[in-house]
Amino acid sequence: MLKLGFVSAILPENSFEEVIDFASKEQFSCVEIMCWPKGKAERRYAGVSHIDVGSLDDDTVRHIRNYQREKGVFVSGLGYYPNPMEPDDKKAQAAITHIKAVIDAAEKLAIPVVNTFIGRNPSLNIDDNLKIFAERFPEIVAYASKRGVKMGIENCPMFFTNDEWPGGKNLAISPAVWEKMFDLIPDPNFGLNYDPSHLVWMQMDPVLPLYEFKDRLHHIHLKDVKVYQEKLNRVGILANPLEYHSPKIPGLGDVPWGRFFAALTDVGYRGPCCIEVEDKAFEKSEEDVRMAILTSRNYLRQFIPFD
Repeated sequence: MLKLGFVSAILPENSFEEVIDFASKEQFSCVEIMCWPKGKAERRYAGVSHIDVGSLDDDTVRHIRNYQREKGVFVSGLGYYPNPMEPDDKKAQAAITHIKAVIDAAEKLAIPVVNTFIGRNPSLNIDDNLKIFAERFPEIVAYASKRGVKMGIENCPMFFTNDEWPGGKNLAISPAVWEKMFDLIPDPNFGLNYDPSHLVWMQMDPVLPLYEFKDRLHHIHLKDVKVYQEKLNRVGILANPLEYHSPKIPGLGDVPWGRFFAALTDVGYRGPCCIEVEDKAFEKSEEDVRMAILTSRNYLRQFIPFD
């Protein structure tokens, strides 16, 4: 059945073992583990690395595999969310190189999915970005498929602030774009890390695409979002999106979770569902962060019961 976990990005100061220990203690089934390269983060929730994919020797691989078994928690996927279509070619190639390093790590660790972005040049339209995608991503997907690793593309537009204006930094924003992506790369190992919250603030139904893309659901993020209608009425949909919405923990926003989980069961999804905490109301301390994870868990247990 569905397996409840969380995304490790919200625990940046903890080690891999501490993250898994917390998940085990609090009865989570899995964790999506962040694998950013070492260095300064460029944005919130980025730059976190609980597995250093650049130093995976045989002893480390055995330790990570054994630790999961000992604690009864599995790694649902490895996460790294850069912009591989960055207009700066040097930065784009660095992102692609690290994506491949994360894929290599997933193969060594027998982890089924690497979650990432396809990226975007924000100054170009969708059709022109799809041309770049068609040049860059087939080779990345083929690299993953050859190693038996699936790719889950998250559907976050990465458009929040002025530096991401006007198109955002991730192209995979809508069912219309996903259809074109999958036409260009029909490989079934290429799919979605589906987050319903982004469709809500973009004024789309977050449930219907689960039926259309049921065969492409490789991983699920559980994040809520609150759209403040009075703010939207004032600034309109062309404003920077954080002017009228805010990420929330599940149950405190506008995602119709009953319909969402009904659809997941309808289409036969049986994979991981990982809580992603990006709620600023729970960021004053590590205690607040852990409360956010556990409050989310308690709410979601009505849909995903304990094993």
